[in-house]
Parts: sequence; C-alpha cells; structure tokens
Amino acid sequence: MSLEFLWYIPNQVQPGHRGDDTTEGHNSLERLTGLARLTEEHGWGGALLGTGWGRPDTLTVATALAARTTTFQPLAAIRPGYWHPAHFASAASTLDGLSDGRLLINIVSGQDNLAAYGDSEGDQAQRYTRTKEFLQLVRRLWTEEDVTFTGEHFQVTNSTVATRPVAREGRPHPRLYFGGASPAAERVSATDADVQLFWGEPLDGIAERIDRLDGLQQELGREHKPLEYGLRITTLIRDTTEEAWADAEAKVEKMAQDTNFRDTHGPNARRFKAVGQQRLLELAERGDVLDDNLYTAPGKYGGGGAGTTWLVGSAEDVAKSLRKYQDLGLSHFILSDTPYREEIIRVGDQLLPLLSQ
Repeated sequence: MSLEFLWYIPNQVQPGHRGDDTTEGHNSLERLTGLARLTEEHGWGGALLGTGWGRPDTLTVATALAARTTTFQPLAAIRPGYWHPAHFASAASTLDGLSDGRLLINIVSGQDNLAAYGDSEGDQAQRYTRTKEFLQLVRRLWTEEDVTFTGEHFQVTNSTVATRPVAREGRPHPRLYFGGASPAAERVSATDADVQLFWGEPLDGIAERIDRLDGLQQELGREHKPLEYGLRITTLIRDTTEEAWADAEAKVEKMAQDTNFRDTHGPNARRFKAVGQQRLLELAERGDVLDDNLYTAPGKYGGGGAGTTWLVGSAEDVAKSLRKYQDLGLSHFILSDTPYREEIIRVGDQLLPLLSQ
C-alpha cells in the first residue's frame, strides 16, 4: 500500500496557533511559501491547509503555494455552503490543472460561523445530506459533460466545467478526504469520499470504525474504488523518550495555565461538541496515556479538536506506533507539532525515514 505523509499549515490570521511562533508576518506569502518549501525538502508530500470563516480563503492560499513550489500538494479544506458545488468544481479543477495535478481536497462539514457568509444549517441529517450531494455533484462535474442534477440542496442544468482536473491512472480527479465520526458522517464517507480521516484515537477504536465503514461500503453499494483511511495527529518527538515526555507534560502544563488558551480552545469554549470532539474528550477520561504513547491530556485544553491527542516519544517510539496504525489499513498520515517550521524539519528528518523502511 502506498503511504502518504502530509504536514499541517494552520492558515491563521492570529499568530501563535497551538504554541506556534508569534513572528511578524506569520501568515505572509513569504512565510507560508517557506513552510511549503520546507515540506518539499524534508520528505513531506504536502500539507493540510486549515479552513474556517475568519481565516484566509484556503483555495486562494493553496493556489499561491502551488505556484511557488514544484511537488508540494496542498490539501485544501473547504466547506459545502461556503462554496456552491459548480463554482467549487470549476475553481478546483482550474487549480489542479495549473499545478499539474497536485491538488487534494478535504471536505469539512463541522461547525463554522455560517451566518457570516450567508449560510444556514439544519440538523445533523440535513448537514450530511447536503455534503453527500456536494460530493456527488462535484465528482460528476469533474468527469462528465452536460450534467443535470436535481437534489434537495443543489441543482444544475446542462452544466459542463470548462477546465478538467488532471487525470492519471488511479486518479480521475483530486482526491476527496472527509472526516466525521457520527453515523450520518460515516455513511457519507462509505459511499462518496476517497479517504476517511480519523483523529488520534486508540488502535481498538480505529479498528472498530474501519470494520464498520468496510461493512457500510458493502451495505450501501459503494460505486467507487474502496475507501482508504488516514490519521490526523500530533507527533511530539525528541531525541529520547524521557525528553519527549518531559516536553509534552510541560506543554500541557502551560496550556492548563494559559487562561486565554483555555477560554478559546478548552472544553467550555463551545457548548456544542461534534461526535469526533466528544470521542476525544472521553478518551481523556479513560486516562492521560492510552496504548503505548497516545497522550490524551492535551485534548482537555484543545477542546477535543483535530490534533489534540499526541503520539509522544523518540522517533523510534512514534514510528512503532504509526506502524500499528498502518497494520490496521491506514495509508494517509497528516502529522504536525509546534513550532510548525522547526518541527517540519525535525519530524521530517527523524521520523519519516523510519516509516519508509
């Protein structure tokens, strides 16, 4: 199975994301380009670009970084509702063509400030019904001509996207990543995503979800090639196991004492919790360390969000843990730690060579 390793670029207006350096111009084109080029130089396939209202537009940032790099694959996170599917299909296929087929897409259906850009949201069933239609329509617009589609949420008539994505063997269009842990989200993944992204849960929880998703693909009649699986997690590595744990515990202690961080990221930051967030918060109640080195304590202060469980240890320790996820069938890994620039280099140079052996 071909493995993919991506980094994470937060794409934030405010500096200091999860302990990142608060340098001037932290989200300038110069700095973002520097991060993207470092991924190329240190073994990464590209990076996930965060999204949300109040952040710079993700597809615009992806375009700028693709233009200034040669192999960097931007995994652009986008939201149905912020984009109309036909508009998105055209914009994304244009970028894919200009970048010689380097674009990756992460569909996000979670919370956002929807009213700020004129969107609205019903219940969970409505949200995922809309996401399913979005995925289905975008795929058709990328691969067919004169598309007519009449759904509950989206409609087009005789629609043909002028620019086509780059098609290669095994890649008819940009790969579509999708997350979500609820039953409704898993049904969308099972039929319409290319890659299901898991957050950092213990091995038994991931194995259970893979079994369920494999069953759903059969039950629901998936029409595409089998769903692939990936992991979004923080990897805190140091030269020794002891040094890594000392630094990890010190980071969490600082998070616990930082009232500003706690108010904006902590468990009371939002009243609503998505199923995936709830799962990570519940892990912390089972223990601060699960499996060999899955550190759950950061999730208490990160609101249970993506990347708030950490694999901690030496490069050998973390590689051993990631191989166990590979053994379950995972082949896509989005890793990160802060400060982002320094850790692109450290994790890329120390960890990735071990995983390619």
